[in-house]
Amino acid sequence: MPAIIEARQLTKRFGSLVAVDGIDFTVEAGECFGFLGPNGAGKTSTMRMIYCASPRSSGELRVLGLDPERAPRAIKRELGVVLQEDLLDEALDVEENLVLFGIYHGLGRRVARQRAREALAFFGLEDRARNHILKLSGGMRRRVAVARAMLAEPKILVLDEPTTGLDPQFRHDLWQRLLELRERGITLLLTTHYMEEAERLCDRLVIMDRGRIVATGAPEALVAETVPPAAVEVRAGAEERARIAAELATRFGPPEEYSDRLVYYTKDGDRILAALIEGGYTIRSELVRRTNLEDVFLRKTGRQLTP
Repeated sequence: MPAIIEARQLTKRFGSLVAVDGIDFTVEAGECFGFLGPNGAGKTSTMRMIYCASPRSSGELRVLGLDPERAPRAIKRELGVVLQEDLLDEALDVEENLVLFGIYHGLGRRVARQRAREALAFFGLEDRARNHILKLSGGMRRRVAVARAMLAEPKILVLDEPTTGLDPQFRHDLWQRLLELRERGITLLLTTHYMEEAERLCDRLVIMDRGRIVATGAPEALVAETVPPAAVEVRAGAEERARIAAELATRFGPPEEYSDRLVYYTKDGDRILAALIEGGYTIRSELVRRTNLEDVFLRKTGRQLTP
């Protein structure tokens, strides 16, 4: 089947600033596709071109086989968009927000109200239907925003940093709801700077940095093909870090060096821990952990994947 979204050498400039720098990617129907990267990486600029809010500077982009600059209305009819700001009408209650949105998108009042109630039930918001928006927590507002985006039964749901600012309980609850939407055949397109979110939700993703794509693939495959399965993090003073790196280099090779730590990528973290103990080094802390998408980012860019 043809890709539901396809970009070739997609570029976005703001004057002399190149926010998106000639990127290529495809999104298949029914998958969850993610853009992972720090703030300023170009994720939101890419999404804005996809949902027809910003024209591209150059390159090619097709959404549902259409050019966003030539057929924006046809594309928008098939999209549900959840922005970082939820833009809910604070003068209305929860159900009224959804009904008004449905009417605006061409639904009759009866159909809009029926779909609003179905959406509220799906997101566990039935008991909040008559609450005014100002009385909701941040997590509840995000659920309402996603429910509203689903009202017109979109083929693609676009989510820009959907769980930023949410506490862990609401974040995990929203993840579960999004996975259920994917099971219903809806294509999910999301930006995030949370590694766990990308690993939990995305079938495939791109990692972006400074407007470019530095890695593409399924999360587990990206980790497996980029770094060994384990990482040993060692935190120590600057002089001790230099001594550790020099003395262990012949046995384990050079570590990755960052502002306050060394990171050894290995198949056997216990050997490195044993060497650290034998060396009698003055260490603030050490940790053996499973490698993840941040390690891929570190290897590709030489810096941490920080928001």
